[in-house]
Amino acid sequence: MARVLLNFRAGFAGLREGFEALGHEVLENAWAPDARQLRGAALCVADFVDCARALRRTLGLKRRLAAARVPFVALNRDAPFNRGVRRSRLALLAWLKPFGGYATHSMQEAARFAGRVLYCPNAARESVYRADEARLRALRDPAAYRWDVSFLGNLDAQRYREHARRVDFLRALGARLSDLRVLFRDGRGLSDAEQLDIIGASRVNLSTFAGCDAGAGKSWGLPERCYGVPACGGFLLSDARKHAADDFAPGEWADYDGLEDCAAKIRRYLGAHEERRGVAERAHARVQRDHGYRNRAARLLDFARDAR
Repeated sequence: MARVLLNFRAGFAGLREGFEALGHEVLENAWAPDARQLRGAALCVADFVDCARALRRTLGLKRRLAAARVPFVALNRDAPFNRGVRRSRLALLAWLKPFGGYATHSMQEAARFAGRVLYCPNAARESVYRADEARLRALRDPAAYRWDVSFLGNLDAQRYREHARRVDFLRALGARLSDLRVLFRDGRGLSDAEQLDIIGASRVNLSTFAGCDAGAGKSWGLPERCYGVPACGGFLLSDARKHAADDFAPGEWADYDGLEDCAAKIRRYLGAHEERRGVAERAHARVQRDHGYRNRAARLLDFARDAR
């Protein structure tokens, strides 16, 4: 069993569980690891934005890791917005290139920050988002649903300005769907069980605008809900994402382009129960096979082994 250093200021439960499922010990937020902590370490994965915001600390970590011959990978889950980090700071980080590798959910500008780059998208947290065959059978019943369309996510645009476009979009969409049973609500405060209940009780689960879209250009990457909803058997209708073609095959993915197309697609899929469930179950199978955090942990470990 090897040790993995996982440096995310706010934690990263899915990836921690992925490494642990592979049999590795995980040490979290060791930004100044000592020799004992580095002994036997296979990898250090750090949040790219945390690294960008504390460059001196990042360079100190790089020196410690290099001395112990531990690969250092930055993982970016918020490209290209990068949680609002200033462009000048990103330019300095691109010049310094402190990482042995850069892993990201979106390949936009990826080559700027390291000589080695890995596409490492978000995933479904296996301990939370799952559906067995009995659950899938229940969802095949057209009468099993309370909501026609739902969205769960951050809707506090006053405090989180990066979500303003999402709030505006859902407000306009709700006006076009006033004859349907619609639930758009902030997901904060909901337990995992409550979220799973709403996903399963919704014929259509939406994904629209993520925090990483708040910059000048929309992210190519898929937010976590694009894997979590199918993982628990729900049907997902997402805004169009460039990397969707990398993670899902035709027949496993449904998307829309803009407000009017979204409203039209919702109505079309509501009238096509068998087609809708076919997409949902094919997407479920794909996520079960390829898109859990155990897969992402293994991908990062392989990337680190190549770096050695």
